Amino acid sequence: MDVALFIPCYVDQLAPQVGLASVALLERMGCRIHFDRAQTCCGQPFVTTGARAQAARLAERHLRIFGGKDAVVCPSASCVATVRHRYGDLLGEAEARALAARTFELGEFLVRVLNRSDVGARFPHRVALLECCHGLRELELGWPSERVTRPTHAGVTETLLRGVAGLELCEVARRDECCGFGGAFSLEYPELSGRIGRAKLAALAQSGAEFVTGTDVSCLLHLDGVRRREGAGPRVLHLAQVLNSRESA
Repeated sequence: MDVALFIPCYVDQLAPQVGLASVALLERMGCRIHFDRAQTCCGQPFVTTGARAQAARLAERHLRIFGGKDAVVCPSASCVATVRHRYGDLLGEAEARALAARTFELGEFLVRVLNRSDVGARFPHRVALLECCHGLRELELGWPSERVTRPTHAGVTETLLRGVAGLELCEVARRDECCGFGGAFSLEYPELSGRIGRAKLAALAQSGAEFVTGTDVSCLLHLDGVRRREGAGPRVLHLAQVLNSRESA
């Protein structure tokens, strides 16, 4: 399958290794990767701060670059959620719906499109899953605690992690609470953001995890900043890096 790789700006600037891991993983699954260097921000920061005109310009550019592609895959649940749930207001429902139907978060693409729950990865470590808010509630990659009906199967991200050889998935108390990043929230309310982040990191550490992984680099970078300041806690790795690992025991 031909895949257009959609790389968020913070991955490009702050964690390019996540983009490279995504490429390696998708190529191992038999995909042909196309990367358009003209791509820029999807507009999420402008949407969340109410700058609609600026967000619309970026959405229109995104549509020109990715419209008509067979599949658009992105290692960021929040950016995919922006395309899927915010572009209708910015571009019009018809164009946005067509683009949204072909835009997938990386793990979602592996499980729901390629039907792969085991990607041949090996990572012999104790790992906790950070249930990122956008992926959990807007993309339904997992099951939020407020859901009334009990799920009969694991979420997308958990399914992939359970398919990694040697990986021990640690249980986290109050697993779906926010990490405290929240994009502009962390800038407007830094003290509160920090307090939430410290509480989340403590819960992840109490699970016994060596590493914490998730679908959003932004959330992971936030927790890594807290970890560095606190001097303790599990190290962060994006889902793509864990799934691309072939580490020996």
